[in-house]
Amino acid sequence: MAEKEEEVCFKKETVSKLLCSFFKEDKTRLGSDATLLMREMLKVFVQEAALRSLKQAEAEDCNQVEIEHFEKILPQLLLDF
Repeated sequence: MAEKEEEVCFKKETVSKLLCSFFKEDKTRLGSDATLLMREMLKVFVQEAALRSLKQAEAEDCNQVEIEHFEKILPQLLLDF
């Protein structure tokens, strides 16, 4: 499998809207540091999911990562985070 590294990046506005959608009170505010931290956490999570899915596909001698590979690694990934 060819190794191609691409930078995972989430827009600040997207992360902010996602987090704000879970706030129960309108008065709750989100600091810029919290948004930056969550962006980094999402970046690490997505990179780890991609890497583990790739390793699962390689372990099954597949040339392409399929959704089934992601589904197999997801339970442990969620426990690790």
